[in-house]
Amino acid sequence: MRQQSIHLPGVSHNAPIPLGARVGNILATGGVSGIDPSTGKVAEGADAQAKFAFQNMGNILKQGGMDWGDVVKLTVFLVDDAHRGAINKYWLEVYPDEHHRPARHSLVQNLRGGVLLQLEALAVAK
Repeated sequence: MRQQSIHLPGVSHNAPIPLGARVGNILATGGVSGIDPSTGKVAEGADAQAKFAFQNMGNILKQGGMDWGDVVKLTVFLVDDAHRGAINKYWLEVYPDEHHRPARHSLVQNLRGGVLLQLEALAVAK
């Protein structure tokens, strides 16, 4: 198989689904939530969930042999548009230079299990 499934200890779906997969120079993720890997539980509040979602996404990219500079599109799912500020806080930490950011799209929708936001990425290695 050409696929490399990516899993993170303490961060998983409640299904037999990897958090991400890499084929060749392309890495795609499923929804990456703000789960605290030390507890395996969804963090409390939008800011904490955004922090862990960005940390978890960074670790998925790292396991796939990539980094934030390889992301070409980031999709953000929010249960409430008011949580956009929490996302932007960590987005600006990862992408401080407005000339070197991936495309981004945000959608407001219902999420399960106390999840307030999720990230989904498409990345292409150098």
